[in-house]
Amino acid sequence: MIAFLRHSVARFRRLAAVRGRPLCLPLLLIVALPGLNACSTLPPEGMTPVSPFAIERYLGKWYEIARFDHSFERGLSDVSATYRLQDDGSVQVVNRGFDTKRNEWREAVGRALFVGEPTRASLKVSFFGPFYGGYHVVALDQENYRWAMVVGPTRDYLWILARDRQLAPDVRQRLLRQASESGIDVAPLIWVEQVRQDG
Repeated sequence: MIAFLRHSVARFRRLAAVRGRPLCLPLLLIVALPGLNACSTLPPEGMTPVSPFAIERYLGKWYEIARFDHSFERGLSDVSATYRLQDDGSVQVVNRGFDTKRNEWREAVGRALFVGEPTRASLKVSFFGPFYGGYHVVALDQENYRWAMVVGPTRDYLWILARDRQLAPDVRQRLLRQASESGIDVAPLIWVEQVRQDG
């Protein structure tokens, strides 16, 4: 889940030339920031983050079982996310995956904060300065915290995570059904290969 925010920043950079003259990127970002923050940290309309939620039980390592194709994760296999609670109450997010073209591991470190009460699984995550994007757990094994389904600010961002490298077929089908019933087209999901030991 290497933050979709990188994609947003890349789009800003591509738009930073008007009629052949470059715009000042910091100025462009300052102008756009209020609207970006206001809309990008909320869950998609009609989707409800899990509650009750215990961040202490969610901490640790999760394997990425499935995701949609986005440029910031393209070509990565063996993706994992590790969450660590910080002294200030924020959550450190370490996303790691294997780049199959470069034959090397890639890592991104971010910071997550709750949006509202910490008993509701709605957070915002930043991997780039002041830019935050929504991270909303909409399905969770609330008994054992062994699997979860996460969406971003729109239905174009979805991840299925598990504590193990594989997910039981019945759980997989349950999550796919929930996603479909929530208006998400699950056909384009990428099922992530999980075969390498994290080096």
